[in-house]
Amino acid sequence: MRRRGWRRTLRWFGVLVLAALLVVGAGWILSADVRYVVRAGVEEAGILLRARPIAEVAADTTIDAATRGKLLLVLGARSYAAESLGLAAGATYTTYSELPRDTLVVVLSASPFDRLAAYTWRYPIVGRVPYKGFFRYEQAATEARKLERLGMDTYLRLAGAFSTLGWFNDPLLSTVVEEDSADLAATVIHEILHNTLFIPGHVDFNESLANFVGYRGAEAFFRARGDLHNAERAAARWRDELRLARFYGWLSAELERIYASGASAATLRGLRVEVFRTAADALAGHLAAEFETLDGRRLAARPLNNAVVLAARIYRTRLELFEAVLAEHGGGLTRAVAAIRARTAGGGDPWAALEARGARALRSPAAAPPPPPG
Repeated sequence: MRRRGWRRTLRWFGVLVLAALLVVGAGWILSADVRYVVRAGVEEAGILLRARPIAEVAADTTIDAATRGKLLLVLGARSYAAESLGLAAGATYTTYSELPRDTLVVVLSASPFDRLAAYTWRYPIVGRVPYKGFFRYEQAATEARKLERLGMDTYLRLAGAFSTLGWFNDPLLSTVVEEDSADLAATVIHEILHNTLFIPGHVDFNESLANFVGYRGAEAFFRARGDLHNAERAAARWRDELRLARFYGWLSAELERIYASGASAATLRGLRVEVFRTAADALAGHLAAEFETLDGRRLAARPLNNAVVLAARIYRTRLELFEAVLAEHGGGLTRAVAAIRARTAGGGDPWAALEARGARALRSPAAAPPPPPG
């Protein structure tokens, strides 16, 4: 009886496995989205399988000293994020995965050429997202060409890190370790912030908040360690982020103005060229002189279009609002993060929630409009 029961169980299990395989197989044939998710799952599995405990790698004397030093820095930054900032570090960045390539993902963004409106992709859990990541450049380029044939501006950029929002114990990737110490600590805190607070459908809020907490947290972390050099570098990098936020805010306003003019498509294309040329001149000119950690001339050499502008603003939307919350709490980042979490806990528009609870934009040189380009 027991043997027959096991046979029956195995038979039903086999039927279920076969059914699952048929569903996945059909989805693979019929749906590009299913193929994309399966490929991403395979890549994520490979990353997790290669992961080793950071403490173990850092103790491996066959690894160069600079890399081992960076790994110890990561452990310190994640401990600071959890213990001093109250972030949900979990097991994120407790392991290290060496990748067989120097880039993790290629990220695609897109927008119609005649308006600033992000093309979005929908995913489970996170909702609509204005970008799509690919583990192979050829796949990203193919998708970009499809969108360009539909009249879209597109932008492909490289990314060395991402967060699974705590669903997996995200390992530190070899693509991230190459960053300098200030940026590395900021990246660790940035990604751990996503475990702590992520509001579906509000990518600009999530990424801008993580940008703020990443660099402000890195500065506090290095000051706590007595490393004033890297503390000042993280602070300078954040000031450059504020400068970029003002620049892209100005550029967005200029583009919105010409797109609302009712001009023909041909006229819009000419007007766009002039606006983007003025913007490039500003980057290579007065902004290049102001930047403390960035190369304005190098930024000016990169092509500009609507997709580039929107992708840049995802990480630099209303940064002054976070600075205002920080000021309200006497510069205490831990208290500011706790306040932001509390104010946005009710759901809805997180920006409106922050404003409704009393945050005021600071009137300071860091929040002032940029001087006219040119």
